[in-house]
Amino acid sequence: MRIGAAIFVSLALLIAGYFWFVLTWTYSEGESAGWVQQLSNKGWLCKTWEGEMAMVSLPGARAEKFRFTIWDDSVAEQVNKVMGKRVTLHYEQKVGLPTSCFGETRYFVTKVTAVEEIPLAPGVVVPVPKSSAPEPAPK
Repeated sequence: MRIGAAIFVSLALLIAGYFWFVLTWTYSEGESAGWVQQLSNKGWLCKTWEGEMAMVSLPGARAEKFRFTIWDDSVAEQVNKVMGKRVTLHYEQKVGLPTSCFGETRYFVTKVTAVEEIPLAPGVVVPVPKSSAPEPAPK
């Protein structure tokens, strides 16, 4: 009886340790730039934000799609605010997650930044026009 309980506890600790490791360890991290085309909150039981960004390397070239997952609702809200604008998404790639309950992709976005210029070629950029809305006065 005690041997069975010891095996059960050690197995449960191994599984918990594995999940802790794959959720905290980052295989790689980086940034991708483009235009966010789609963002939706998906899942039956485990809700995650799933998105798709179009990345274009040269004007007129076919867009490559970057699919990503967001766990944090505040980051999803920031991405939703800049939808349709050129952005840079900072992501962490997680490897070894056993189910799609944690997200449909391996790329988990942690930060979004709006891009002010569009690079056309090395040293050639097109500035993105600022909105015509007046900026709030400094406090």
